Amino acid sequence: MSTLSQREMRNNSSQVLRAVAAGESYVITNDGLPVARLVPIDGEPTVPRPTRAATKRGGLRDLPRHLIQGTLAETLDELRGEK
Repeated sequence: MSTLSQREMRNNSSQVLRAVAAGESYVITNDGLPVARLVPIDGEPTVPRPTRAATKRGGLRDLPRHLIQGTLAETLDELRGEK
């Protein structure tokens, strides 16, 4: 079981949680004193939820495109209907 400071846990939480999901265990310390154990849950390993790709219907691909001509302020005014 590896030791990990609270600061390391906070700054690298996604990497630490991936390692825990893969079976790693950690003792979390605060000011050098052990305060917690971070261990995988019993049972089946967690499976990441699938994310919807931007190319599918309803993704970024379906957003209207706007060509910027002139200044950005003019374009934003036009898009807001303030021109």
